[in-house]
Amino acid sequence: METAEFLRALRTEGELLAAAAEQAGTDAKVPTCPRWQVGDLLRHTGAVHRWAASYLVERHTERRPLTEPTGPDGAELVAWYRDSHRRLVDALASAPADLDCWAFLPAPSPLAFWTRRQAHETTVHRFDAESARGGEPTAVSPLFATDGIDELLRGFHARPRSRVRIPEPRVLRVRTDDTDAVWTVRLSPEPPVTERGASGEAECELSGPAAQLYLALWNRAPLPSVTGDPALADLWRETSAI
Repeated sequence: METAEFLRALRTEGELLAAAAEQAGTDAKVPTCPRWQVGDLLRHTGAVHRWAASYLVERHTERRPLTEPTGPDGAELVAWYRDSHRRLVDALASAPADLDCWAFLPAPSPLAFWTRRQAHETTVHRFDAESARGGEPTAVSPLFATDGIDELLRGFHARPRSRVRIPEPRVLRVRTDDTDAVWTVRLSPEPPVTERGASGEAECELSGPAAQLYLALWNRAPLPSVTGDPALADLWRETSAI
């Protein structure tokens, strides 16, 4: 996917998140994040938006702390979130292609990284807001979901901080039914090593439509299908939270 496509997704997903939060109310529980109310969700996501925008606007080349506000609440908090989202979209839309700033996953450029990362960040939290609102959630396109799975497996869980580890080497496979994408995840006492494609035998396979797998791998929905050793699926559920 192109950076412009991620920017369009971010714009839409943030608007949907705000609308769902407004409908649910900031005191509503978030079923997909049991320790959160909608207000917590808005404060977190809005703070992440402002944190990301600060790199784009102020050109920071080192990591800066992320601080979440303790207030406001109610309609004022929804308005604050909308403003945070607008600031991020505007910062991304106006940033130069050769922007130099800090990023924490491999990407063609910092601008590409932040646009992609914030599109997926917002999509997952939009799903959280819609779970609090109730009703049918907005669909995630298979192509976008496939990209999000790739970012999660080959980006987030390639980092030293990944807790998806196991004493003896094992192999997990992830496969989408609708976009023909396959990943081979090699588990060990070290961070997982993931490559595209079906390389060698796997002891467990997680499969299903890309959108369902995307939400499941982010621990927002049940895994569509598990074949082979279910212990590896359990390992993912128990240790993959970010």
